[in-house]
Amino acid sequence: MRLLLVEDDPVMSTTLARALERRGLRVAAVGDGLAALAHWQRHPPDAVLLDLSLPGLDGLQVLTQARAAGLRQPVLILTARGTVGDRVLGLNTGADDYLPKPFDLDELEARVRAMVRRAAPENQVKSASIAISVGSISYEPDSGGIGLRGQPMELTPREAALLRALLARPGHAVAKERLCALVFPGELDVQPEAIEVVAYRLRKKLAGTGAGLMTLRGLGYLLREETPA
Repeated sequence: MRLLLVEDDPVMSTTLARALERRGLRVAAVGDGLAALAHWQRHPPDAVLLDLSLPGLDGLQVLTQARAAGLRQPVLILTARGTVGDRVLGLNTGADDYLPKPFDLDELEARVRAMVRRAAPENQVKSASIAISVGSISYEPDSGGIGLRGQPMELTPREAALLRALLARPGHAVAKERLCALVFPGELDVQPEAIEVVAYRLRKKLAGTGAGLMTLRGLGYLLREETPA
């Protein structure tokens, strides 16, 4: 996945670009609005991470001109401006998502991948639903089968239910409440800690598979492909 990072703080830009590249993303970084527009047009990315406070053209001006020029790639606004008014203005200008600084890197990656999936052509979405692979794990939605390197994966029923729910939306956070309903169907008095126990056991079984189970505070859990260190 190719990202265009538009951030005028050189330390922030370098740190964030390196962190995302370690996760397998390709990042092109620019530091001002005019350069952002030029790069966006010459080398269209899969998604854009856009700061609002930029020299030359500010982030909203960049976004307005990009949309007017027919550039439709999804845009995630990253900014210290965290008021509701700023978020509404950014979204109404054409942004697809908004994340205030400081932010969690896992959440940023999850939001970016979700944006790109939503923007994918319909035929790509349909083909992705036929068979899903994360690391060495494969999942057949029609049958519900979960395999590890071509062999059935040894899981308890609750571990399998949790993994199926996460494999159905790889790279996307799934809320604890939703997972509890899928892992403990029909059980009314399930405590939040119960899903944490299942997640802990599943995480141990995922070690070495190339699939990582991430905990996102306030959001739930996310399954993503791990990149070699």
